[in-house]
Amino acid sequence: MSWEDKVKEKRERCFKAIPQDWRIPDAILSQLPQPLEDNATNLIKLGIVRQCGILTDDELDITEYHTTTNLLDKLKSGSLTSVQITTAFSKRAAIAHQLVNCLTETFFDRAIQRAQYLDDQRAAGKICGPLHGLPVSIKDSFRVIGSQSTLGIVSFLNKEPATSNSVLVDMLIELGSVIYVKTNVPQTLATVDSENNIFGRTLNPWNTMLGPGGSSGGEGALVAFRGSPLGVGTDVGGSIRIPSLCCGVYGFKPTVGRIPYGGQQDCGKPGTDFIIPAAGPLSNDLGSVGIFMKAVLEANPAALDSTAIDVPWRSVPDSSEKKLRIGLLPEDPKYPLHPPVKRTLAEAVKALETCGHEIISLNPDQCHVSDATEVAWQFFMIDDTAYGHVQAGEEYLVQSVKHTHGLSASLKPVFVPDVVGMDRLDHVAVLKTKRAEMIEDWRKTWLSVDVVLSPSAQSTAVEHDKFGLPPYTTLTNILDYPSCIIPFGQVSGDDIEQQFLTTPDQIAPPYNAQLFQGAPCSVQIFTKTLRDEECLEIAKAVDKCLNGSK
Repeated sequence: MSWEDKVKEKRERCFKAIPQDWRIPDAILSQLPQPLEDNATNLIKLGIVRQCGILTDDELDITEYHTTTNLLDKLKSGSLTSVQITTAFSKRAAIAHQLVNCLTETFFDRAIQRAQYLDDQRAAGKICGPLHGLPVSIKDSFRVIGSQSTLGIVSFLNKEPATSNSVLVDMLIELGSVIYVKTNVPQTLATVDSENNIFGRTLNPWNTMLGPGGSSGGEGALVAFRGSPLGVGTDVGGSIRIPSLCCGVYGFKPTVGRIPYGGQQDCGKPGTDFIIPAAGPLSNDLGSVGIFMKAVLEANPAALDSTAIDVPWRSVPDSSEKKLRIGLLPEDPKYPLHPPVKRTLAEAVKALETCGHEIISLNPDQCHVSDATEVAWQFFMIDDTAYGHVQAGEEYLVQSVKHTHGLSASLKPVFVPDVVGMDRLDHVAVLKTKRAEMIEDWRKTWLSVDVVLSPSAQSTAVEHDKFGLPPYTTLTNILDYPSCIIPFGQVSGDDIEQQFLTTPDQIAPPYNAQLFQGAPCSVQIFTKTLRDEECLEIAKAVDKCLNGSK
């Protein structure tokens, strides 16, 4: 078979897994401008989920008006069953997929059978863990028995379905959750858009001409569409946080090793993960993030997975009444901020000061934003194994991979010495030394601040394939700091009036002011390594200042 025929067969098999009565009527689809990716369509405001009549009124209520805390309380009390909740989110995920192409593998029948088992257990007086009955979506890279994890690589279609689960998948099941879908990623996970030649392009439900971010872009789009109460992604340069900022949801990158990573499908050469990825949650409410972290960490992941560090969940003081010393990360001259991002950050500073917190401007030279990007991409490009997997499938590189890797290749060494002619071992040694310099400078910074407030990215969501390098998230991957995205407002008409110009030595996504109107805005906060609990506690205080008690 040609690679195109393999892809066609895979797509058809996946589409057939959606029940016939969960498919959007042609009469409704025909009203949408096609192709959606070339037409600015806000699928959330259009209310198609209600128009298509697939969800009942109760199912609409379940998916639209309940936090994870609410759902878990109702599951525990018996006022809602797992079958009801799993069916509701499965239907909504199926609708989301037909509109924004966010899923890869689906387990709808298996999920509802699992939900019925959990309901039977509850009827017998047994609650099967802190996530009892809750549907949880996961990124395509997580292995699930009987399914593939292709990572958007055609040659991986030749791999047999998984015979074991990733460790976190086993843990989530043991904690009582229901795994019902896997979500789309970019080819090789090596860019911050979400397109591949197997499943195609995932769209942003707020504006289908904008990207959903990546590499956990399917998760971001699904959660934003309220097709999942709680999703799990992975992050090595911003791959949880970029979909979160693009799609207007909360996202948390933990310290490496807090959440078990073992058993993931990978496309790199073993031993070349010089920046180690972290798994973490995405959700429409911040409380869900804490629920996920606490549940997994209290289940002792280090006993099950050698990639997990043995640091259990810690209870930390409430930060709601504490006056915080908040370091403000400055705009890096090489990576200027789009007008909506600058405005959002300024409004966040004003709101936090009004709440009584102290804002401390940080020294740009000690923040190392552009330096971290330079080091990170040299680390990333040492291993070219993923290109070999793409070539083995005889497919082509998608545009976002070519664009992002082209930008990284064009970076001129400023912070890192010239490594031309250096062997790989010496190259790695130089990069590790430069990373140590950054960590030392940040050690000094932490003596005067409790948390850092920063841009989430240079931009909001942008046109497909144009996001480019993600300096403001990559920084915390290099430093291994826990980081949280907090949605805060949208691109407004006032932003459109602002000009955005760059110089030849600056790098930024194109600023299309008219197209970006209404796109979600956000901020990022981060704390020191292993201070995940403090990061989440402070995030609650920051979120309350910015967004009130939603």
